[in-house]
Amino acid sequence: MSTPSETVAAQPLHFVPMYAKSKKIYARSVRGVFARLRWGIVALTQSVFFGLPWLSWNGRQAVLFDLDAPRFYVFGLVLQPQDLIFLAALLVIAALALFFFTALAGRLWCGYACPQTVYSEIFQWIERKTEGDRLARMRLDQQPWSAAKVARKTAKHTLWTLVGLAAGFTLVGYFVPIRGLAPHLAQAGIASWPAFWVLFYAGIMVGHAGWMREQICNYMCPYARIQSTLIDGDSLVIAYDSARGDPRGARPRRTDPASVGLGSCTDCTLCVQVCPAGIDIRNGLQNECIGCAACIDACDDVMAKMDYPKGLIRYATSNGVAQGLSMAQMLRRVLRPRVLVYGALLSAAGTAFAVGLALRAPVSMDVIRDRGVMARLSEDGRVQNLYRVQLMNRTERAARYTLGVEGLPGLAVDEQRTLDVQPGEVKPFTVRLSLPAEAAQTLPAGAQPVTLTLTEGAAAQPTLREHSTFLLPR
Repeated sequence: MSTPSETVAAQPLHFVPMYAKSKKIYARSVRGVFARLRWGIVALTQSVFFGLPWLSWNGRQAVLFDLDAPRFYVFGLVLQPQDLIFLAALLVIAALALFFFTALAGRLWCGYACPQTVYSEIFQWIERKTEGDRLARMRLDQQPWSAAKVARKTAKHTLWTLVGLAAGFTLVGYFVPIRGLAPHLAQAGIASWPAFWVLFYAGIMVGHAGWMREQICNYMCPYARIQSTLIDGDSLVIAYDSARGDPRGARPRRTDPASVGLGSCTDCTLCVQVCPAGIDIRNGLQNECIGCAACIDACDDVMAKMDYPKGLIRYATSNGVAQGLSMAQMLRRVLRPRVLVYGALLSAAGTAFAVGLALRAPVSMDVIRDRGVMARLSEDGRVQNLYRVQLMNRTERAARYTLGVEGLPGLAVDEQRTLDVQPGEVKPFTVRLSLPAEAAQTLPAGAQPVTLTLTEGAAAQPTLREHSTFLLPR
């Protein structure tokens, strides 16, 4: 008689896989209102992306993020590293905009304007042109390798690579002057940082938009996980009207659903076949849904052929579908407290950002008193303090400023009163302030508040004021 341990040892080992390989999604092509809208946005975003770095402004590239300078040019705006507060403000505005539009109408960004969606749409179009539509691609992948299959696959990957390289070249052109980028790459080859980043970005694009696609949205993007906290029953989402569509089933064209005991859904599964995420919207809203509305176009086409009213799958709210509300009633409930709060915060942040840029001084001045020499007396008894003044010209023109000082009677700037700064230059100056002996004797010892002023050209009023202290010896 065998022992329990011998029985266990005699049993074959079974390996339980902890990772299930994702199934390839063969999305079917679709036509309709939302498909045209998506392609319109693809055309708009790519026209801006590929065209913007070729625009000129004041003899230079209109949009250039020069990391070597470092200096950022956005048309007439010149930003220095000290202006990173504006970048932080832009990130806050982007986050609030995402919250606002998600609470209002779900994943509009994901479905229409996200770069992952845009380039996946382009890559899938290339795939359909080289390998055929859904059924043709499925048959091609199941066939053994042949010359025709190799030719189709090679053509697809070649076009994918060309699109990736074009996008990578353009992206690097935002950081390196794009008009000189091609000659630089031709001369330096791949042994340069610009070449590395062009190839790196091209590889990332082909991997994300060509191979991984919906897996990026499902597993790598955190937005799908947090959207459930941003939407509620009154957010506009893509919804299936189960009360009208169920029970599902096939029937002859133009058959009255009630006469055969069925709902409007013919169970054609076209809504599933066109979905780039491979989900069945009839099972309700899911994290994987990116809101591209391809299922709406497919379903509306079927409803038109069946002579049924469109809108079995439509943009609606969960509460609206459950309660049978009209679109006007749903839209009235969309403007609820959370949407109004997000909208108010977004408006406030946008206004503050615009006002901050408008009131931004053309020059900045940093004043640091020399701590190595606290104060010193000249031969004629004047009290002198040394300062390091650093000017940053935020414009694209050379500027001449006159340095002055306020706060103590008789206090003046010795020697260098005129300061010249070139376009975009950050330039330090050593400045000495002097106070006559008779004026110093009337003041108590210690630090006295003073203000250094900067006046451009022949202006009547100072352009900038910076507070500091003037030290009197004890």
